[in-house]
Amino acid sequence: MEHTKKITLTIMTSIVTVTAVVVFGWTIVHALWYAPDAEVSYSRPHMPAMAAVDPGDYPERFEIPALNIDAAVQQAGINGKGNMGVPDNFTDVAWYKYGPAPGQTGSAVIDGHVDNGLGLDGVFKHLSDIQIGDDIFVDTKSGKRLHFVVREIDSYPYKDVAVDRLFNPSDAVRLNLVTCEGVWVKGDKTYDHRLVVYTELVGN
Repeated sequence: MEHTKKITLTIMTSIVTVTAVVVFGWTIVHALWYAPDAEVSYSRPHMPAMAAVDPGDYPERFEIPALNIDAAVQQAGINGKGNMGVPDNFTDVAWYKYGPAPGQTGSAVIDGHVDNGLGLDGVFKHLSDIQIGDDIFVDTKSGKRLHFVVREIDSYPYKDVAVDRLFNPSDAVRLNLVTCEGVWVKGDKTYDHRLVVYTELVGN
């Protein structure tokens, strides 16, 4: 009888341990990689046509020295909702690959998460602290370093982003940044505003 109790206790302990490990593992994965798909989404009735981009011009690293941001750059396309895609983790940024690359004529667009599924700081958590005149740097795969300067900062309701300006295909050589801000809208699982930082290429 005593032996049976020990076996049962061992089995129960093992089950509890395995469950705890699974829950802990899920929590870590959720914290490190999960980010809501809707976090940087907005209505895009007219996506710009794909720009011709040499692979050497693909952005690889992204820096905002004033905010201590130094991030890898992913490529984002269009998600199932017809919106610009977002990074698949909360530490990288993502470049919209169907528009201009940074350094090309038009508005290249890079987005990033403000936080992750557990509320941990995302790469653009402090983007709202950026100032007019701050420097932004993009390193391309070919080793070219591009220097942009912040020209304007704006905020839009999440269903009313100035998408024609954000994705301007024929203006000056620009890089526009976008992330979430404001109040969480539980029903839509997103924040109620989008912060957009407009920058322009200098010194190249």
